[in-house]
Amino acid sequence: MAPDIPTLRRDFPTLAQIVNGHPLVYLDNAATTQKPQPVLDALNHYYRDTNANVHRASHALSGQATRAFEAARGKVARFINAPAPEQVIWTRGTTEAINLVAHSFGMHHLQAGDEILLSTLEHHANIVPWQQVAAATGAVIKVIPLTAGAELDLEAAARLISPRTRLLAVGQVSNALGVINPVRELIAMAKSVGAVTLIDGAQAVGHLPVDVQSLDCDFYVFSGHKMFAPTGIGVLYGKREWLEKMPPWQTGGEMIKSVSFERTTFGELPFKFEAGTPNIAGAIALGAAVDYLSGLDRAGLARHEHKLLQQLMIGLNAMPDVHIIGRPQAGSVSFTIDEVHPQDLATLLDMQGIAVRTGHHCAMPLMQALGLDQGTIRASVAFYNTEQDIAALLAGIHKAREFF
Repeated sequence: MAPDIPTLRRDFPTLAQIVNGHPLVYLDNAATTQKPQPVLDALNHYYRDTNANVHRASHALSGQATRAFEAARGKVARFINAPAPEQVIWTRGTTEAINLVAHSFGMHHLQAGDEILLSTLEHHANIVPWQQVAAATGAVIKVIPLTAGAELDLEAAARLISPRTRLLAVGQVSNALGVINPVRELIAMAKSVGAVTLIDGAQAVGHLPVDVQSLDCDFYVFSGHKMFAPTGIGVLYGKREWLEKMPPWQTGGEMIKSVSFERTTFGELPFKFEAGTPNIAGAIALGAAVDYLSGLDRAGLARHEHKLLQQLMIGLNAMPDVHIIGRPQAGSVSFTIDEVHPQDLATLLDMQGIAVRTGHHCAMPLMQALGLDQGTIRASVAFYNTEQDIAALLAGIHKAREFF
């Protein structure tokens, strides 16, 4: 049975808005997703009924908040099939999670001549931290190039991976092009030379099932706001062997066992990486998002999303001056239009209530490699989008082409 999308859409209050006199068509989900009512309710319940700091306090509100906070950690662990909840570290998002690994693992375990392998498809958040590590340690960054079809070149990756490769850090799904990368094959290649692996799952968790044990990656990172949870909350999953070896990145309250002016001893996992008051409401609401997603037919929703992408690509391919970039497989379709600046198109679409994103999508090296100085127009879907949304976008593009 196909998912009942009209009923599911009623869970997302934002989608009922009128924008510039038109029903909202929200196709900017790769930037952030809308939030269902159960997530909004979880935020409201925490701040209204159980607002207290977590851990160590003996009063009732703190106990309730702590139980909900740690229950959310357990939900996330089950959602990605982590071996244990303490291997789930709360962060502010994917960017902070990568920075944590870069500073705590990279700065302490990489040295001059070691090689860090990235890919041309990476988001800036999975490039800049490793540049900082390389500058500080003398490590060298290598980059997996693209094929003619704008996909990662596995043959080139196999040539680049060597006994000097110490870290592979790649995205599971490209935020700019919607390409699903062959992360299993890349992880296996990296492990054949003893390299550590980090997978950026920011664009994957809202669309694909994720099993970190099956992937066998050392680290997996993602953001809540790309999977229907609030902004400001994210996750670092790590293998226990690495998390226990790595020193804390930030220090202060919450992450300590004892402090004197002579010395400090740090807490056990996961707390040694969670300095200061955490985003309690965000973590609880991320747990609510996990509950919400887990209660849906995700395979059916994935088929629905695929159908929307196919509808969009067929419509775009029918326009001779429109060029789809790469071979989109999940979430996003990036395209350009001859003689039309992406920002001009987005402005005209916004006048029709249609939200898309333009520019380099925090992937400037990718855009440079593709020769796209102005970037692209990116339409990105979630399961709550409809065939009518795609039809409205295609009609809006037709109007814009006539205008220009």
